[in-house]
Amino acid sequence: MLGRTDDAQVTTKPVTTLGRYLASIRSDRGLTLRQVEEATSREVSNAYLSQIENEKIQKPSPNVLHALAEIYRISYEHLMQMAGYIPASASRGRVDRHGRVPTFAEHNLTPDEESRLLEYLQFLRMRKRPGDEG
Repeated sequence: MLGRTDDAQVTTKPVTTLGRYLASIRSDRGLTLRQVEEATSREVSNAYLSQIENEKIQKPSPNVLHALAEIYRISYEHLMQMAGYIPASASRGRVDRHGRVPTFAEHNLTPDEESRLLEYLQFLRMRKRPGDEG
């Protein structure tokens, strides 16, 4: 169980902040804060990136997000959405495909890790959830 809402319903989506997300991508790429600073030609200082990753800065400028998206080879639009510049689509139904990149697509997974994630996803989908028909 990942969390509860005010009315005690279980939430199924983990809360991933922009800072945590960027830290995980940087770590996955094997980059230090200073290496990111150098790769962005000092557009994103290591101190500023550290503040973003530690959630002291929660809405960095679009220019900073663009520089990070380029360096990390991830979706700029996704970063803009996470920072709150672009609203997430709330109109998607449960059966609609969300059309976004899968959650772990930006991480360099080994074939074994990818296989295990797919097995776990299959397990989750096969479990009967409260309120499901059938």
